[in-house]
Amino acid sequence: MKHQSVTIFILALVSVLSAKGEVSAKKKVVEPVVADTLTLLVQAGDSCMQESNTFEALKYFQQAYARCDSSLTRIKLADCYYKRGNYLQTANLLKNVPGGDLTHEAFRELALSYQKMGENEAFIYWASNLTTRFPMDGEIVAGLTLAHARANQPEKGIICGMKYCQRDTTNILVNRALADAWFMNRDFRAASKIYERLLQQGDSTFNTLYSAGMCYTRLDSLELAYKHFVPAFLLSGMQHAGCAYRLGVVCVDTGRLDEGIGYLDLATKLLLPDTTTMKAITLSQGEAYYLMGQYAQAVEAWKQHLAYNPNSIATHYNIANAIYYYLPDRKQAKTYYERFLELARQEPNPNAQLQEMMAKAEELLRQPNNFKGAKSK
Repeated sequence: MKHQSVTIFILALVSVLSAKGEVSAKKKVVEPVVADTLTLLVQAGDSCMQESNTFEALKYFQQAYARCDSSLTRIKLADCYYKRGNYLQTANLLKNVPGGDLTHEAFRELALSYQKMGENEAFIYWASNLTTRFPMDGEIVAGLTLAHARANQPEKGIICGMKYCQRDTTNILVNRALADAWFMNRDFRAASKIYERLLQQGDSTFNTLYSAGMCYTRLDSLELAYKHFVPAFLLSGMQHAGCAYRLGVVCVDTGRLDEGIGYLDLATKLLLPDTTTMKAITLSQGEAYYLMGQYAQAVEAWKQHLAYNPNSIATHYNIANAIYYYLPDRKQAKTYYERFLELARQEPNPNAQLQEMMAKAEELLRQPNNFKGAKSK
């Protein structure tokens, strides 16, 4: 109701001011009208934002920006866009605001918009500028540290994180980013020290424990690796295949053979692909290779399909045809035709297409000379 009353007030004021404007068209009369209306639009937008009503606020801020393109209206409109997830509009508005006019929050929204859009290079540029003005913004420092690492420049990220840590070593976000940057820079001893710092601060997350364990495997400190991998794997709900595998290897290397075999078996099960997905993938691969005339590859793909779908009648027939007509191994083709018929005859109600396929296979098999003179694989 609050923003509705503001709207009514604006309309009433505009009507009165418009009437005044008719009396005199002089510039000194028009300017106060624009200024007062702009102020009211911004106030109406602010009122809606206080109620988290970005939908109505957007209308007011868009009108204000249309009346006057200024740092104020850009920042207000950009803030509304940011809170609505429109990061492209946010960045486009704020990147042209003079640096001195950007508030800390607006500056953050500009940098974070590029981060959220996955534009790493642009994020590095704006985050670097932001941290020059606000060096203790830990969230931005952490993001910038990792952004450098993602750009294959972890050493720059380390410098960024270490500069912050000269004043504050307790920021978990910065410590996480710094540890990961050391890890990506392959300085596992330095990384392990930061991971241990995080654990002492209570940051016993999967990533911290798992990454610490990985550091210790690289440092051949297998007992410490075991100590960190076990709780990490439990935190994953015993569903992280990589952790299960590495924990299994560490167990074997430290003489925990039964335990290691158990983890490795579990890793194998976790690493098995989704059968349904693999059925579809291998079937499509075979069809694609066949249509391109790459018959050997088509046969191999269809054979992989049979590993996931061993009773596929059509796949046996396709393999047999591809080998018989396009590849030299007709004895193998005979095997697949026979298996095809074995499966097809189990169908209680074969359709017309299947009956036709069966008839062709039976006709070929009735002529033994069709399958002579070729080597079997």
